[in-house]
Amino acid sequence: MKQKVQEALNLVRPALQADGGDVELIDVTEDGIVKVRLQGACGSCPMSTMTLKMGIERTLKEKVPGVKEVVQA
Repeated sequence: MKQKVQEALNLVRPALQADGGDVELIDVTEDGIVKVRLQGACGSCPMSTMTLKMGIERTLKEKVPGVKEVVQA
């Protein structure tokens, strides 16, 4: 599952990089929790929680069966 999550993150990465940020995959647990670290401008942006939930989490749930939640590491 970790490889599929990484591939899905690569789909959202260009949008994050366009805003001066990025996302790093930290871990994928067996129960479907994905831990990521927002980097660059995304790490300090007040909208980072919205980006994490509405952007990254939504995309991962669509693309990778078994993903339940995305959390900030």
